[in-house]
Amino acid sequence: MKAKLVIYVRADCHLCEDMVGQLRELQAAYSFEIEHRDVDLWPAWRQTYGDKVPVLLCGEVEICRYFLDLRALQAALKELS
Repeated sequence: MKAKLVIYVRADCHLCEDMVGQLRELQAAYSFEIEHRDVDLWPAWRQTYGDKVPVLLCGEVEICRYFLDLRALQAALKELS
């Protein structure tokens, strides 16, 4: 079973685009799914994350914010396996 990660993003955010691109490159090697959530779709998400995107989570645990932290991602995925 693949791990499921959630990434909070917003349109026209270069940091968001960068992190999503990096995650897509890593998907085959690390076997995970990504659920994209646009913070501007829901007021609660916008209130929680505001301009502090992208945010990558595994379950309710934040893995990283703004830039991909490969070590933190690997540790989170290892805990799930």
